[in-house]
Amino acid sequence: MTERLAYICRHIPRARVFADIGCDHGYCTQYVLERGLCERAYVSDVSAECLEKAKTLLQNEIAAGRCIPVCADGLEGIPEAADCVLCAGLGGEEMVRILSLRPLPEHFVLQPMKNTEKVRRFLVARGAKLELDVTFPEGKQCYDLLVGRGTGGDVYSEHEYRYGRDNLKSPGRAFYDRVLRDVNRTRGALARVKNAIQREALLARLAELEGIQDAIEERL
Repeated sequence: MTERLAYICRHIPRARVFADIGCDHGYCTQYVLERGLCERAYVSDVSAECLEKAKTLLQNEIAAGRCIPVCADGLEGIPEAADCVLCAGLGGEEMVRILSLRPLPEHFVLQPMKNTEKVRRFLVARGAKLELDVTFPEGKQCYDLLVGRGTGGDVYSEHEYRYGRDNLKSPGRAFYDRVLRDVNRTRGALARVKNAIQREALLARLAELEGIQDAIEERL
């Protein structure tokens, strides 16, 4: 299991029915079942080839009826509501599409590879409560993790939508490194762009990023 998946697994809550959407090898479901975090688990992947990897890893749990493999798109093909839905390694827009087709689950653990802001906006608009919204590292890479409940409601500021609530309240090294990279990219873009409107937008973004950078450096 990679550092990324291990970090995600540590934030999976107990549930009666657990669903791992886009399960790939099935490592997260193996973690949940081995620790008795659910009564029953579904592993779902749109790719039959990827699902075969999970079926091989989880063959004993499948034989015992504790794990049910489903080759399907998202939550389609899962015959019951899952108390906890894990979706890791997909794009944010794809996650929004999958989650929009059913009521939000009681618990969710989401690790989008991009477009995290769109996921945050979708969840808050649907009445979800975000209990953890953080950037975490794996080697030189960094990823976002959103953990929460499908009900309870939440209110986010524009900065929180763009950068993540916990990152702004208690910034870690991974988030700081991401901000530094974005600052450098924005400066590089400014050096190339001549269009006045585009430059104005880049200057506003740079000022926002440098403000966050300064605020983090005051704490570190």
